[in-house]
Amino acid sequence: MAHLQHLLLGLIDHYGYAGLFLAMLLGNIGAPVGAEVLMPLAGGLVATGHLSSIWATIAVAVLGELAGGSIGYAIGRYGGVPFFERYGKFVHFGHEQLEVVHGFFARWGTFAIFICRFVPVVRGIVGFPAGIARMNLAQFYLWTCLGSLVFCGVLIELGATFGTHIHELLPLIHRGGFAVLLVALVVVAGIVAVVRVRSRRARAARVE
Repeated sequence: MAHLQHLLLGLIDHYGYAGLFLAMLLGNIGAPVGAEVLMPLAGGLVATGHLSSIWATIAVAVLGELAGGSIGYAIGRYGGVPFFERYGKFVHFGHEQLEVVHGFFARWGTFAIFICRFVPVVRGIVGFPAGIARMNLAQFYLWTCLGSLVFCGVLIELGATFGTHIHELLPLIHRGGFAVLLVALVVVAGIVAVVRVRSRRARAARVE
């Protein structure tokens, strides 16, 4: 894993945003990219000037996740369970992983896609069961985009803030995936609350 992350970081350093896009795409079709570590390192490249813009870095990372998620969804939808029974070992996706993700789906519905964005390993294979279940594609894209935006945005910003010192925090970040999830849920809850308040005020204004 560490060797692969070193290679991917070199890829991003050398090819810039194209390398970042490819790394995130691969991480969403089962490759052991370890995005919870790679994203802060990408933020560090922003701090050192190897990547020009934090917003562009976040956008490219999210687009890479959407592209990889789309491929995973298509493989799951058109390959189905028989495909993974035969080839699942190559993308680290077997019956055990399928049961874990199905458990998320059973409890949270389509919102599980958002939750899985913050769970190591699972986040890279969630497109497969979504495709197998023929999840509504618009819902899949919505929650993938929102989850990726929060996940990538928080970790890239963290890396850009701490710059070259981010290596000292990587072990803590790697263990704190659920802490990032908690932050994300708070952010989403805040957005929902603001939207509801504004909606109520708008309705009240129309009544008056």
